[in-house]
Amino acid sequence: MECSWNDLVAGTLRREPRCLAQLISRVEDREAGWQEAMKALFPHAGAACLIGITGPPGAGKSSLTSCITSSLVARGRRVGIIAVDPTSPFSGGALLGDRLRMHAVATTPGVFIRSMATRGTLGGLCQGARDVARILAAAGHDIILLETVGVGQDEIEVVKAADLVVVVCVPGQGDGVQTLKAGIMEIADLFVVNKADRDGADVLVADIRAMQALTADDRRRTAPVLETCALTGQGVEALVGALLGPATGSQRGGTRDEARVREEILTLLEREVARLVRQRWDGNGTLDDAVQRVCSGETDPYSAAQTILRAVDLVP
Repeated sequence: MECSWNDLVAGTLRREPRCLAQLISRVEDREAGWQEAMKALFPHAGAACLIGITGPPGAGKSSLTSCITSSLVARGRRVGIIAVDPTSPFSGGALLGDRLRMHAVATTPGVFIRSMATRGTLGGLCQGARDVARILAAAGHDIILLETVGVGQDEIEVVKAADLVVVVCVPGQGDGVQTLKAGIMEIADLFVVNKADRDGADVLVADIRAMQALTADDRRRTAPVLETCALTGQGVEALVGALLGPATGSQRGGTRDEARVREEILTLLEREVARLVRQRWDGNGTLDDAVQRVCSGETDPYSAAQTILRAVDLVP
């Protein structure tokens, strides 16, 4: 028997894992009533810190996330983990293999791991990550780690939801400076050179600091650069200390919070408008008619879209 939304919300607030997992699934699937559930949870979800962890494939993000989680749990924190994996454009499936590398903490009390697939979306995934983080926060997780698939447009979008962004780099993967130029420098609050036992780690640290010296942003110019080795635990305690410390924590709040809230409202509006247009115009055949007129050359897709928007009073 399927639980009601009220039961799931109440169970989540009581920190019941089954209710938490089911609530996340139904919100992700956008089942009818999901918005009311999120409204009910919102007042209970304000205290958690969301930390985005990104970097190139093979940098050891999952192993490092597992080490960070163990350290946080030892410090009495409850940790939620959102592990994002790419969706295959051919099968539509996702490996969700990050959980395999986090087996050491998967059954640890106070830890909840949720895997998410990109499903081919950027903005949708970003909002989905916000929703899941908010649910985990309402369930009493005060630190939420968002581990992304690897450096790219997905990451730059998704980590906009985070309070802090950790960029994980690894020596021995070509030109480290070139990797940092690919848009990732702009989102980092803290740099981590993982697998620091490898040759070239010191060179990569120097490259990152050289890139920082060129930026005009004072916050990114002074972002810490730490060295770790997830396999041995080297540097992990220093990293966790930096994540919890006042220097990094002070990045939260102010205009940055306002920018995130503004973007979230706009994302919700965009998706809701798209849903309403599909529901109204796809259901009565108007959208199909517009498709046929474009295909026959009677009009163009730009004019067709404008006509539909005028019909719902969204453009003059």
